[in-house]
Amino acid sequence: MTNNLKVLRAIKNISQEELAKEISVSRQTINAMEKGKYVPSTVLALKLAKYFEKNVEAIFTLENED
Repeated sequence: MTNNLKVLRAIKNISQEELAKEISVSRQTINAMEKGKYVPSTVLALKLAKYFEKNVEAIFTLENED
């Protein structure tokens, strides 16, 4: 799964730490998601979508698995 969290954070001009506080997770969780090392739960994906005022599909893209 890929995402554009880093781009969305840049648009809002917020740090990983600020985003983490807004959605009640650690900065490390945000960092891991941005690097593609962590797939968020449905609840977390929905929190991010609400925060950025986007739908989940505008933030996360499911990659085709072979």
